[in-house]
Amino acid sequence: MAAAPQHHSYPPLEGRQRTIATIGLALATFMNVLDTTIANVSLPAIAGDVGVSPNQGTWVITSFAVANAISVPLTGWLSQRFGQVRLFVLSLLLFVFSSWLCGLSTSLEMLIGFRVLQGLVAGPMIPLSQALLLQSYPPAKAGLALAAWAMTTLVAPVLGPILGGWISDNMSWPWIFFINIPTGIFAAWLCWTIFRHRESATVSKPVDYVGLILLVVWVGSLQIMLDKGKELDWFNSNEIITLTVVAFIGFCVFVVWELTDEHPIVELRYFARRNFLVGTVAISLGYCVFFGNVVIMPLWLQQYLSYTSTWAGLVTAPTGILAIILSPIVGKRLPHSDPRLIASIAFLVFATTAFMRAGFNTNMTVFNIVLPQFIQGAATACFFVPLASISLSGLKQHQVAGATGLSNFVRITAGAFGTSLFTTIWERRTALHHAQLSESISTFNPNAQATLDGLSGQGMGQEQSLSMLNRIIDVQAATLGATEFFWLSGFIFAILTIVIWFAKQPARQASGPALDAGAH
Repeated sequence: MAAAPQHHSYPPLEGRQRTIATIGLALATFMNVLDTTIANVSLPAIAGDVGVSPNQGTWVITSFAVANAISVPLTGWLSQRFGQVRLFVLSLLLFVFSSWLCGLSTSLEMLIGFRVLQGLVAGPMIPLSQALLLQSYPPAKAGLALAAWAMTTLVAPVLGPILGGWISDNMSWPWIFFINIPTGIFAAWLCWTIFRHRESATVSKPVDYVGLILLVVWVGSLQIMLDKGKELDWFNSNEIITLTVVAFIGFCVFVVWELTDEHPIVELRYFARRNFLVGTVAISLGYCVFFGNVVIMPLWLQQYLSYTSTWAGLVTAPTGILAIILSPIVGKRLPHSDPRLIASIAFLVFATTAFMRAGFNTNMTVFNIVLPQFIQGAATACFFVPLASISLSGLKQHQVAGATGLSNFVRITAGAFGTSLFTTIWERRTALHHAQLSESISTFNPNAQATLDGLSGQGMGQEQSLSMLNRIIDVQAATLGATEFFWLSGFIFAILTIVIWFAKQPARQASGPALDAGAH
């Protein structure tokens, strides 16, 4: 891989300028991450408005995530071609424009198309916001800069469900996208004001068009296969089989091409590094399971437990309390601690809260839901930064940008695939439990007969009583399916606690490798 060009070196920002820069970058990052979760609790409202099922509505989430994953690896090449500041501000403004188009959508197809556009232009925003933020702080305060960046990425997923739920209940779902317009324009103005005189050097570099096409083909085919599989009965459908074959062959050719091309769009050779491989696998699998929980929880609460969008957001929000409190402490202690230990604590807490949810039932209280969400905040604070430190340890300065893009690509793609896979698992287990529970409904079952008699005593006819009983079975079956998913989540998190120790301990130093991202 060609070495990155030497960019201009700028001194750290001071005082008011640094504060303004932090606010502008935080707003941009907040808006970007917010859009990964704000639509979660709004899916029933969106699906009802455009006339599709809530499960079809998950395309609104996954389409953004996959498009975002495809564009993230391009960040390095694009920033070298156009400059970091120009690319960041342009991405931000295009994100605002695509948000406006999403809000104007009148069909699921239109909304998915504009969400794809939104995801594509959002790709460079997260890695560049981190790079620009690190450039703004002196090396001695880089830990605080990373903590501030991490806090922003933690607050947005917390507020997303609350804000999305409140908007869905009190306004209309297009406003979950329209709110990006004033925020994005203000953030773009702040960032351009501060950073326009701190532009990085540019250089014309060839782009790997073949690799890019292969990337789009295999990622797109795999995602469509995962999402359409539920509707088409998976491998009983020729369309699903075709998509699977295309995805598999596309992936294999992509790997061979990228390993042999002189200017690969994705530098896969980083996976030969032990810490990068272990760190990327751990953060990607952890994020995959975490994001699956973020999607399934509000869907289950709204569809089966009669929670409004607002309440579904509120009861899942407390995960941000400890995350916000502990993130600065983790950022300050990280250079002097073993990141493997901090990451292990994160996975142990994630596993504990997952097992707590595995005890959920239809009679649980709001407190039962809130408690594991609150405790999970400690895990979230210990998750991203330590694992990123492990992944990037030992890399040279010109390698950091490419490695960060590749790690983010795998993580974001894993999150999108996790959404499809885990909603499918939940749906199939729910259907299985519904069938098993329905088998016991007969006149020979005293409990079933007592329930029907009770419903009849309330003035319901036989058809109404059976319909109500079927709804009860629906709720029980979905709850059983959800608790099985929580058990699975807990076991995966527990295994990751062991996996992370296959990495070598990074050298302890005042400034971690992630700081070098600011120079590229």
